[in-house]
Amino acid sequence: MITKTYVKSRKMWNVTFAVPEKELPEGIKVEQLNLVGSFNNWDNSAIPMKYIKRSKTWKTSVYLPPESKAQFRYIINRQHWLNDFHADGYAPNAMGSENCVVTLPQAPV
Repeated sequence: MITKTYVKSRKMWNVTFAVPEKELPEGIKVEQLNLVGSFNNWDNSAIPMKYIKRSKTWKTSVYLPPESKAQFRYIINRQHWLNDFHADGYAPNAMGSENCVVTLPQAPV
């Protein structure tokens, strides 16, 4: 799930990425989940996600500029790539699969 909240003081969108435990692949014990994307030069350790026991969901947030698009994926235990079923779209990548796309609208008036 992806939620977008405009933060007027920063003139940026606060984008929260959430992956419910039920959307993770079966058979993989998730010890670490990271958000990786064009906004962090695809560094697979730069943005760790936090596991929230109460909701059984992995979450993290980043600030992204209005009127922009960013490509992203999740990586499990630095080995297994995962796409978000709730992405705004998908784009082919050089590895023969697809990256997720999040699209940010203009700032609200």
